[in-house]
Amino acid sequence: MIFGKIEYLNLLPFHLFLKRHLRHSAEKKAWQKRGSVPADINRAFRARRIDAAVISSIKSRGCRCTDFGIVANGEVQSVLLLPGDPKMDRASDTSNALAKVLGFRGEVIIGDRALRYFLEHPGEGIDLAAAWKARESLPFVFARLCAHPGYIRRINRLTARFFAHPQKIPYRILKEQAKRRGIEVHQLQDYLDRIHYRIGWREKRALQRFFRLAKQA
Repeated sequence: MIFGKIEYLNLLPFHLFLKRHLRHSAEKKAWQKRGSVPADINRAFRARRIDAAVISSIKSRGCRCTDFGIVANGEVQSVLLLPGDPKMDRASDTSNALAKVLGFRGEVIIGDRALRYFLEHPGEGIDLAAAWKARESLPFVFARLCAHPGYIRRINRLTARFFAHPQKIPYRILKEQAKRRGIEVHQLQDYLDRIHYRIGWREKRALQRFFRLAKQA
């Protein structure tokens, strides 16, 4: 199985889990080589160059997906809209669509770059997850873990194990990741605490609402 990997902090707990639970060294090697940004992972998944991946929610409609995703119930800090001329972030499909749904014009930035901007420029820009929550009173699902036929049962077993045994991140790794990205450990931990991964009924309702609004935008 070839598993795509998004190279962002928001999946750090799941990445640590996969390092322990992918069965074969060849699978781990393939997963580590497939690191990229969300938009590239979306294209690779659609082209079947990878068998499973966390893909952008806007691209997940019609795919075989699990109840694992990247979810924020309010401010997320890593998906921002900055004032100025409209400019989409080529790394993201969902965040660009979310900005349109919310009727905002400006520059969309996501991921580690957005998180650093949020921390360095407090009060500037619009947190798109917070804006969605304020308007819809629902969490926002940025991405979902999906797989092609033949792999979905195994992926479901993996996610069930992940939910049953929450991944605690060693302080050493938190410190390494924070240093690598130029932020403080407490800032990294605060960011991760804003994200959850289980897609329940409220998250599914939010997804359907987003899909409908995105069609109209």
